[in-house]
Amino acid sequence: MSDTAQWLGYTSALLTTSSFFPQALKTIRTNNTEAISLRMYLLFSLGVSGWAIYGLINQDGPVFWANVVTLPAILVVLERKVRAVVAASGRKREE
Repeated sequence: MSDTAQWLGYTSALLTTSSFFPQALKTIRTNNTEAISLRMYLLFSLGVSGWAIYGLINQDGPVFWANVVTLPAILVVLERKVRAVVAASGRKREE
């Protein structure tokens, strides 16, 4: 892969990865996951994991690192959403 392609890949990875973090930070600050889809985050986390593995297997640094850096933030949001769903489920049973 050419140097230009590598830099384009890393630049694109930086942009897409950094675009995700505002949502993750807002979720952490407010602890509000009401508008977040559990299914979407489950699928998204599986997809990002798959892309990271793909990047590793194909020795594609931009693909690998963009997804490895994004995954922890996704998992934090997913964990908050799962907790909210479980808590809501418990409240419904108590009623």
